[in-house]
Amino acid sequence: MAKPERLESGQPYPLGATWDGLGANFAVFSANADGIDLCLFDPSGRREIARMPLPECTDEVWHGYLPNAHLGLLYGFRAHGRYEPEEGHRFNPHKLLLDPYARQIAGQVQWSDALFGYRVASGRGDLSYDRRDSAVAMPKAVLVDDSFSWGDDRPLQTPWSDTVIYEAHVRGLSMLRDDVLPHQRGTFATLAHPAFIEHVKRMGVTAVELLPVHGFVQDRYLVSQGLKNYWGYNTLSFFAPEPRYLSAGDRNEFKVAVRRLHAAGLEVILDVVYNHTAEGSELGPTLSFRGLDNRSYYRLVKDEPRYCINDTGTGNTLNLSHSRVLQMVVDSLRYWVTHYHIDGFRFDLGVTLGREEHGFDPGSGFFDVLRQDPVLSRVKLISEPWDIGPGGYQLGHHPPGFAEWNDRFRDTVRRFWRGDAGQRGELAARLSGSGDIFDRRARRPWASVNYIASHDGFTLRDIVSYAERHNAANGEDNRDGHSENYSANWGAEGPTDDPEIRERRARLERAMLATVFLALGTPMLLAGDEFGRTQNGNNNAYCQDNETSWIDWSLLEGADGQILADFVAVLAKARHDFPLLRCRSFLYGDRELAPGITDIAWFDEKAGTPSPDDWNAAEARLLTLRRAAHGDDGTICVMTLMLNATQEPRAFRIPPPSPVILMIDSANPGAPEMLVEGEEVEVAPQSLVLLRGRIAGGNA
Repeated sequence: MAKPERLESGQPYPLGATWDGLGANFAVFSANADGIDLCLFDPSGRREIARMPLPECTDEVWHGYLPNAHLGLLYGFRAHGRYEPEEGHRFNPHKLLLDPYARQIAGQVQWSDALFGYRVASGRGDLSYDRRDSAVAMPKAVLVDDSFSWGDDRPLQTPWSDTVIYEAHVRGLSMLRDDVLPHQRGTFATLAHPAFIEHVKRMGVTAVELLPVHGFVQDRYLVSQGLKNYWGYNTLSFFAPEPRYLSAGDRNEFKVAVRRLHAAGLEVILDVVYNHTAEGSELGPTLSFRGLDNRSYYRLVKDEPRYCINDTGTGNTLNLSHSRVLQMVVDSLRYWVTHYHIDGFRFDLGVTLGREEHGFDPGSGFFDVLRQDPVLSRVKLISEPWDIGPGGYQLGHHPPGFAEWNDRFRDTVRRFWRGDAGQRGELAARLSGSGDIFDRRARRPWASVNYIASHDGFTLRDIVSYAERHNAANGEDNRDGHSENYSANWGAEGPTDDPEIRERRARLERAMLATVFLALGTPMLLAGDEFGRTQNGNNNAYCQDNETSWIDWSLLEGADGQILADFVAVLAKARHDFPLLRCRSFLYGDRELAPGITDIAWFDEKAGTPSPDDWNAAEARLLTLRRAAHGDDGTICVMTLMLNATQEPRAFRIPPPSPVILMIDSANPGAPEMLVEGEEVEVAPQSLVLLRGRIAGGNA
């Protein structure tokens, strides 16, 4: 391509770089810039070969058309304007800026003081001005064509009530797999490995939820410590996949993986980070948004716009109250659905996305736009319902159409099985879908995403193996991560050869997994928990891109791993086979299906109805839950769950009906179903059983 002397006027829409076969249109938003340059680079990305002002600005969008532009062209922007940090403006044309709409990025951030808009060592701090060129240290945007042959691929649209989520990390899934080619380990290419698909299908999984795959930045501090940002919650590019996850540099690798997962009946959900960016606080680098229009892209302190509002704990907060910033987020979401066929999103710090000037608002622009959007309103939407800002805990307060991570479920289940006092009433509410939290505005039980462990915190194995966190490898003097994990080591901190401790831990693992699968709501399983993955007590492994975080699939081949995985498969089959275990509506015991049989009922171990005092009894650690529903054959299906969180075996009297089949016993995971003789069932210490019965006829 010959170097043009100037750009044609082009169009203000669509934003980003759009190739039409004859050239490319470039469009970028900035309300406060005085001018923006398009910069072109040689194929290495190290030498700038052309710099041309975008010739037009329409509705605060700067645009220009480059004739004869070729696919693969590397480019970036430079923005001219006021450098007045005390007024919130941080324009510095010496800093190359990544296109916010870049759909592919080449290279990584190479940390240097030149990346900062101010002189890092200056006594005036960010009020100073740095004139060094940052281009050589910056990744470049790549001009691409989005065409891809999807064949007959269509959204699976698995009903929420049938959904089981498997939370996983692209890199961690395959780094320790010997059956994967070395150059493909840790990349999108391995997501659809036949062995992985076979395994998660056996676990009853219907959706794989991936930790962030958007292009992200390695934190300067972590790099200086020889660590890495493993989790990826440090986004630089909301439209481009992380280059390190592409085994051969081809974006279509991820599309192929999604296509194959869909063919296996598995949805793909992305964990996305739109609450902040990788540019950090006002003392952070100038990589993209800050240099294009700091005052528009970020929430700034009202009377001191030099400073970023930090509701996220990362230094900055995206300003979704601004129409163009909100547009960027929604355009990004829609892009991943239409061009990558993504089936849903989990929003990191979802409360931040719903913040307006007055605080969190379930009727905020972000929620309103997604709920009415013809594309996005049809995919799965999950929120992490908290941030660190004022009024930041909003569990249950999101609008209809959203599911939410239910940490009340997580903590209650951990505390109940640990034997904490006063948990019986709280557990009853969590088992029944947390209607006290979610039953509003016609929401359904699936709105509660139930889990015992996630990427953030202990794994299931570590919950029963460690009383304290062990995060020394993170380099923060073991002060990072949750301080209260509601965990216990049961006699030895970490691994042990003591058979009694090992057996108790195994029973508790099975009991907690069973609680997740047998409760109303949407179950979520942390990858590897189904066969005993450990992080050796690290409950904040965000910077551990090594065996601490990678999944050791050899555990699945050991006897303990096989027993646990087989048990999860049994739980998943029961949930699939019996709709009563994944009821679509909240149950309150106000519908009588047959004399004395309501849709839900609670009992103590003597089959008596607990009194208010019984519910509040501090030492009550036994509970029976009975659910009932009409079957397709005219009978009434009854499922009874009995939980014993004490350290002694306890006899439970079976509430009507009888006889019953003992389907699941977490203390005897390999036991076949059996007819129960008599009126009682013995439940082993720290275990649960599930019984199944039927009644002929019933009330209409």
